[in-house]
Amino acid sequence: MQQETTLDTELPQLFEDDDIIVFNKPAEFLSVPGIYVKDSVYNRVLQRYPNAGPIIIHRLDMSTSGLLIVAKNKDAHQFIQDQFIKHTIKKSYIAILDGIIKEESGLIDLPLRVDLDDRPRQMVCYTYGKPAQTKWEKIAIENNKTRVRFYPLTGRTHQLRMHAVHPKGLNTPIVGDDLYGKKANRLHLHAASITF
Repeated sequence: MQQETTLDTELPQLFEDDDIIVFNKPAEFLSVPGIYVKDSVYNRVLQRYPNAGPIIIHRLDMSTSGLLIVAKNKDAHQFIQDQFIKHTIKKSYIAILDGIIKEESGLIDLPLRVDLDDRPRQMVCYTYGKPAQTKWEKIAIENNKTRVRFYPLTGRTHQLRMHAVHPKGLNTPIVGDDLYGKKANRLHLHAASITF
């Protein structure tokens, strides 16, 4: 299979010092190299800083845009990674949901695991699922869609997508979620802030 390229994709950089770089990762751009697509945040950093590493502290799904922090050295990686492990990092995402949410805010607590019969989809599973919690608040209703802010308290794969679409969550998919909702121009999920 021919290797796909995304080299024409711009990767906006928001901040850099001796220890970290913060990018505004575009939607449909990989955090780490894939099987067929090697272009990624990881490879772009390695091209600029061949001796950097370990680079990746956290990831964003390919379809999700927004703030991504990478480390330029081992100490910075360890320092921020420890904060992820201790759950002291605070993150927020903005999403547009494909419908009207009447409630103003809440907490979604639905354990998740991979759907073994339908990877990479996740599923709610009270027996084998890992704890997954998301606080959320409504920002506005726009064109029969709801803009919300998510505050994930855990970091499971597809957590926000599942918590949005599940009947015991918000019962409304994120606009453009081709796994759990309907395809659109893009997945309308953006990593808006990160505090560490």
